Amino acid sequence: MALMIVALIVPGCTSGRKAETLSDDAFLDNLMAQMTLEEKLGQLNLPVTGDIVTGAARESNVAEDIRNGKVGGLFNLKGAQAIREVQRIAVEESRLGIPLLFGMDVIHGYETIFPIPLALSCSWDMAAVERSAQIAAAEATADGICWTFSPMVDICHDGRWGRISEGSGEDPYLGSRIAEAMVRGYQGADLADPATMMACVKHFALYGAVEAGREYNNVYPDDFHMFNEYLQPYKAAVDAGAGSVMAAFNTVHGVPATGNKWLLTDLLRDRWGFQGFVVSDYCGLEQLCDHGVCSTKEEAAIQCLEAGLDMDMVSAGLVALADAVRAGRCSQKTIDVACRRMLEAKYKLGLFEDPYRYCDTTRRAQVVLSPEHRAEARRIAGESMVLLKNDNDLLPLRKQGTIALIGPLANTRPNMSGTWAVAAVPEHYKTIREGLRDALEGTGAKLLYTKGSNVLYDPQAEAIATMFGREMRDNRSAEEMRAEALRIARQADVIIAAMGEASEMSGECSSRVNIEMPDAQHDLLVELAKLGKPIVLVHFAGRPTVLNWETDHLPAILEAWFGGSETADAVADILFGEVNPSGRLTVQLPRHVGQYPFSYRQMRTSRLNPGGEFAKYITCYSDVSNWPLYPFGYGLSYTTFEYGPMTLSNDQMAIDQSVTASVTITNTGKMRGSEVVQLYIGDRVAKGVRPYKELRGFERITLEPGESREVSFTIDADRLGYYEPATLQWTLEPGEVEIMIGRNARETDMRLLTVQ
Repeated sequence: MALMIVALIVPGCTSGRKAETLSDDAFLDNLMAQMTLEEKLGQLNLPVTGDIVTGAARESNVAEDIRNGKVGGLFNLKGAQAIREVQRIAVEESRLGIPLLFGMDVIHGYETIFPIPLALSCSWDMAAVERSAQIAAAEATADGICWTFSPMVDICHDGRWGRISEGSGEDPYLGSRIAEAMVRGYQGADLADPATMMACVKHFALYGAVEAGREYNNVYPDDFHMFNEYLQPYKAAVDAGAGSVMAAFNTVHGVPATGNKWLLTDLLRDRWGFQGFVVSDYCGLEQLCDHGVCSTKEEAAIQCLEAGLDMDMVSAGLVALADAVRAGRCSQKTIDVACRRMLEAKYKLGLFEDPYRYCDTTRRAQVVLSPEHRAEARRIAGESMVLLKNDNDLLPLRKQGTIALIGPLANTRPNMSGTWAVAAVPEHYKTIREGLRDALEGTGAKLLYTKGSNVLYDPQAEAIATMFGREMRDNRSAEEMRAEALRIARQADVIIAAMGEASEMSGECSSRVNIEMPDAQHDLLVELAKLGKPIVLVHFAGRPTVLNWETDHLPAILEAWFGGSETADAVADILFGEVNPSGRLTVQLPRHVGQYPFSYRQMRTSRLNPGGEFAKYITCYSDVSNWPLYPFGYGLSYTTFEYGPMTLSNDQMAIDQSVTASVTITNTGKMRGSEVVQLYIGDRVAKGVRPYKELRGFERITLEPGESREVSFTIDADRLGYYEPATLQWTLEPGEVEIMIGRNARETDMRLLTVQ
């Protein structure tokens, strides 16, 4: 470890004498030599405090535990002044003065909120992804927080799972690039920089593969699919230097991840070389008893510790192991290793050098919700929205005539942030109504508004869908609200329908089997469509949804997802053509929920379905097309792009060499726009069954009208390889590989490459 000057009271010494110049190894050795067993166990304890609480438990008597050296960190305490006071107790009132870690779920922004991660992934803009994390870190650290439980890198093929909103979609290659960018954004080049924070990669592992899309459920991928799909983004985040990892709730190989030695030690540490610490998810340790693999919390704590868990969130299981150590039921050496990892994390964050590094109360006013940050959030929100349909170029709208804005999501502040925005301050954000009003100011255009319907007919169901301050229930009858909407709509030249999910219809513990437009809103849309007026659906969602009726009956659909604090202005920018939509889907949209689990990366089968429709004795459904409604990588623009023929520099390649795949893209429209050029491969023959098509490269480019640009990809063993089934080592075998470039997973040009 590197040499570092430390200027603090030597732990255990009250004379005020400064520490000598020590290497961090020597410093931590010295500190650990002074620690009692109970103090070492205390470093492994992460209780929750503050006003932002998730899960089912809440720790009490935290301050006294801190004084007694029984706490290693706290999470969900907000505010530099409050954190400074708690840190003061740790540093000045505990025996050794070891500082605390302070963590929070800073998932897609702090108070400047960026699009939910699923939406952010649809930008395909790695610089924007990294910038969003960088801004989140700057704001959170200005409020005292030095550790975030992000990024979530779980690959998911099932839109029923609510936490698909918190990940980056269905593809491991794209997910890996986003994972790297998020870690870079949070951690920067130096974790001791007070504007950076430690990342925590979650949920390790396979959480996105939960059975039937139900939260906290079991997963069943075999090792071959685990390595070739689900594990890749975790490894990318680890390779990018993530400081911590969070264990998942689910089982892997039949063993709960929190107590899974193969996962936390054999794979994560021994195979991947991870050097940071592993923390459980909320009460994950004691839930080994719920899984039925342990009968007591002590047994669960011992299993988790020996498996490689270093910090216990909320369960308070590891902190209570002193008697087990003395009785020989638990290894002192294992505790020392875990404690050392926690101390190393604090050292890297600079907390031993300055425990109050993140408690500068003057930074908040300069950083949090700054105009610069909000402008970036607005820009990135616009990049994340996907134009799904635009018949007869209805969009962009002109700022003239009478526009009717209708829908339950048109005039709500809290819902625009989306799920998992725990530090959001909705009073500082606009509604869609206000965003459109401001965009039309001074133009002479008239904006009419009415709510039109509730989110759902059932008030109890809506209460669940609008938890945590997102409530917006209207007590009028559905008939009364609908009649008013139709009256307003008849006066308009065009209708903007702001509809879809409320923000808490996705997220943790928000699994759904019905992912179509909620009933009350669907019925209102049907009546509005009967008027024959042009309708633009601004659709809000935290997951892929079924939009069959909407696609068949409405001329324009903008998938807005949840764009964060600047959603309103970003929507207005796109609707009125100030911004050209450029988002591309990172999850395909199904035709029916029964298609799940569902991915464009379909593995080769013995009976391939060459088209989307039914044919007997092949892999297909008989009652619905097998193609998605909207494919992976899909998205429209206000301009048009023409792809020239794809070329390969050579149609043969030695395994240790490379070739170049190229295509020229031309903006053939009248507006500046961005296109995402996508590279796919299809390995025709391999020892393990490969997908027909899998993403292996992309480039987002921006072109002026009439401008052309050549986009090239280097094709080599890294680009073409996979984890072969026998050894699970990355390899490339000789044979024919299809190289494809196109605008989405359905529209590609192909050339055949022979690998020798």
